[in-house]
Amino acid sequence: MERKFINQLLEWKNSTARMPLTVTGARQVGKTFGLLEFGKRYYQNVVYLNFENNNDLHNVFERDLNPMRIVRELSVKSGETIFENDTLLIFDEIQACERALTSLKYFCEDAPGYHIAAAGSLLGVTLNRQKFSFPVGKIDKITLYPLDFEEFLWALGKRNGAEMIRECFETNSFFSAHNEFLDLYKTYLLVGGMPFVVSEYIKNQDFMQVYNLQKNINDAYIADMVKYALPTETNKILAAYNSVPAQLAKENHKFQYKIIKTGARALEFENSLEWLQTAGIARKCVKTSDGKFPLELFAHHNSFKIYLSDTGLLSSKYNLSPNIVMSDLSGFENVKGALAENYVFSALTANAYSPFYWESEGKAELDFVIQNREGKIIPIEVKSSEHNRAKSLMQFVGKYKPDYSIKIQAKNFGFENGIKSVPLYAAFCI
Repeated sequence: MERKFINQLLEWKNSTARMPLTVTGARQVGKTFGLLEFGKRYYQNVVYLNFENNNDLHNVFERDLNPMRIVRELSVKSGETIFENDTLLIFDEIQACERALTSLKYFCEDAPGYHIAAAGSLLGVTLNRQKFSFPVGKIDKITLYPLDFEEFLWALGKRNGAEMIRECFETNSFFSAHNEFLDLYKTYLLVGGMPFVVSEYIKNQDFMQVYNLQKNINDAYIADMVKYALPTETNKILAAYNSVPAQLAKENHKFQYKIIKTGARALEFENSLEWLQTAGIARKCVKTSDGKFPLELFAHHNSFKIYLSDTGLLSSKYNLSPNIVMSDLSGFENVKGALAENYVFSALTANAYSPFYWESEGKAELDFVIQNREGKIIPIEVKSSEHNRAKSLMQFVGKYKPDYSIKIQAKNFGFENGIKSVPLYAAFCI
């Protein structure tokens, strides 16, 4: 399964300023598989070490943190020769061994020729809880997300279609396969981007199996909450997590603590929301009150929306019939909008944006505002169907006069009156 993540890893490998790498992301987004595949492609050999299921490895780091001694002992234990520059050393579930994590600092300073990639689904969570000696400034970092829609198309064998979408996006040209790819977008809403779920869907085309696999992932997340969160926080984290579908299905998608439980307050649940973000399960989209550069200057961190990292998991939590999603049956409107917005947020995040939403004195609310690499502000409105007015977008444009704006909807590509029409299936192009 081809991932864009591989290109990031290749840049890391070839960097003259390379440091030991940490790869974070939600459980089951493909961190370990991606690292192993990368190692097979670009290194003479791979040495894979899992600190969660092999406690004997912990002893290697107990005596001291001398990199050369550690390499010799790891070579003996793995039965593999570890070469400078030609071996990829994978430290998986590194959060299970504090001293292995601390050793990355010494590999960076004293043995930079060794290529070490450390992964851990709950790495950030564990560090926050146990106050590990984190090698600040001595590591490179990559965050891995679920497959975006372009990677989903690659997995389906539709790479040519993805390339055509990019061409039409750049030229604002009519796309002749528009309806076919709208249907594939709806399929993606149900399947999502978790690699194993996608691979099983491709094999069997069975949405019921997809739902069961997503339920398993959801159960694994809950198990992590029990295992890695403080006992006093577990129920709060679970309650906050379970409230997300209802938060997004209501007319105003702003996060409201009262949806978690009657009388809930920010102070009670702010650590729970932070846990979900650190675990890679969910992310905040903060309000900005102004559409000027830099957006962060006008951020209101107490007003935010919460989106799940994988839209397929969100879809499964609504327990939707595939027929309802694929056929746009009536009664689906609120959830349809929630899924579309979650999908677009995930696409923007995967492309390294930090999206905000804009609100003007309670009179208008724009789904997303992003700041591009040149510092230009781009407003984005998301519509889950074709025929929708964009009053909030027009208010933003009238007030801030951006170079152009984007409307993501079910319509084909186009550009008119400063608004770039982007079909839902092309959000990955932004």
